[in-house]
Amino acid sequence: MDIGYARVSTAKQDLDRQLDALGAIGIPSGRIYVDKKSGATTNRPGLTAALDYARDGDVIVVHTLDRLGRTVRDTLNLIYELKERGVGVRNLADPIRVDSANPEDPMSQLAVVMLALFGQMERTYAIERAAHARAVAVSKGRQVGRPSVVDPAKLAYAAHLRDTGLTMPEIVAKSGITRSSLYRHLPPRPVDQLTAGADQVGAERDG
Repeated sequence: MDIGYARVSTAKQDLDRQLDALGAIGIPSGRIYVDKKSGATTNRPGLTAALDYARDGDVIVVHTLDRLGRTVRDTLNLIYELKERGVGVRNLADPIRVDSANPEDPMSQLAVVMLALFGQMERTYAIERAAHARAVAVSKGRQVGRPSVVDPAKLAYAAHLRDTGLTMPEIVAKSGITRSSLYRHLPPRPVDQLTAGADQVGAERDG
């Protein structure tokens, strides 16, 4: 079944446009979960309830993907986590339409790949901005940064668990690393092979 989710950033904003769009595709109000919370907070009880309610074969439907996560990377991680549970994600109004519940549609799958690329670009730009800010601070004699609280050995173990197919909740339980730290420190998943001749091309280059 389709499960709707709508969010606005403050209590002064209204959800009408999102609720109307979700209702127009047949999702009853009882299956539309809502939050009036900033995307910058992880405390979103409506989203948590929607994710808990979703079962294998269900689809989380949102008006636009930015309703789900603070960044493209957060949203992509959530899409992958839900996919491991057999739950799809579909958006209604973004220029790039995502439907992770429809593996037979090549355009939907391409949209997920494009989202991954945008997430990597976003991360690269954020790293560059942070590096520039640190360089400026150091040049002015200010101390920057703080010691990492994530054990590199635990992080490597978490990456291994993810590669073996464990879900994010299972990785959290086994590694002892919080979900937010995993999202922040785990390297991005490799982008799926886009052409059938990729191996051949690699062999020709190696030759």
